[in-house]
Amino acid sequence: MANSPIKGIVVYFVIAFGMAWVFWTIPMLMGYSARSGVFQLAILPGAFAPAVAAIVVRKWVTREGFADAGLRLNLRGNGSYYLAAWLLPAAVTAIIVILAMAFGVSRPDFPLERVAAATMPGVENPLLKIPRGIRFPMAVAQGLIVAIIATPVLWGEEFGWRGYLQVRLLARRPLLAAVATGLIWGVWHYPINLRGYNFPDNRILGLFLFPLWTVLLSIIFGWLRLRTGSTWAASLAHAATNAIGGSLTSVLFMGGPNWIWVSYAGILSWIPLGAVCAWIIWSGQLRPEGA
Repeated sequence: MANSPIKGIVVYFVIAFGMAWVFWTIPMLMGYSARSGVFQLAILPGAFAPAVAAIVVRKWVTREGFADAGLRLNLRGNGSYYLAAWLLPAAVTAIIVILAMAFGVSRPDFPLERVAAATMPGVENPLLKIPRGIRFPMAVAQGLIVAIIATPVLWGEEFGWRGYLQVRLLARRPLLAAVATGLIWGVWHYPINLRGYNFPDNRILGLFLFPLWTVLLSIIFGWLRLRTGSTWAASLAHAATNAIGGSLTSVLFMGGPNWIWVSYAGILSWIPLGAVCAWIIWSGQLRPEGA
């Protein structure tokens, strides 16, 4: 355990927030849109700020080392958890689609014609040359592949949030630790969310809604990290959240109404994600082994 846990957590906050917010502010001041490719690349170093913070704290501040940092994959006996991490966003997306149609909030565009027009207005999008019936299956397959490829990138966040903060902050009360970490993690995204990164049409309301969503993710990611003993399971879940959940809801609903409801970070996602969190909590899945 840390020699100075409070000091370590404070230093972690300073580095994780300071480094990320500096990297994110630069492209904003240069005027790049939150959806532009340049902005996406420019903010990428900030995504590694939590991992940098955790490494600095563990090695030089508290000098606790990395024995409990979850650096190993621990695949043996944990295949079902990794599979859940990878495929859960696809299931959540399917439920969002069903709920959106049932409530009349929005209608998914499976031929992806709406997103093709939105991303390349006035130009014939190459996507439209692909047969209509296979466009969405191709998007699903692409998301599944990208999730695996992007896992090392999302480790930059998860090694900090789940590999350090969530197991140090309120360490003996894992549910409260997940809630606190989720709220902090949501606030950490404020600079890019103010720029319209997640809710471009509801930026201020999104500041209140986004941390509630990250609390749900923190419970799920924390559960995966606890059960596997590895931050890589949480990293895969985070990558899948972006590459599968985020991408599929974008291509299905972009250009349609009520994005704040139907995006993967939107209100409808709270129902399936909340159900998973309820099972994790009520079944005692957040309790460490032997507790």
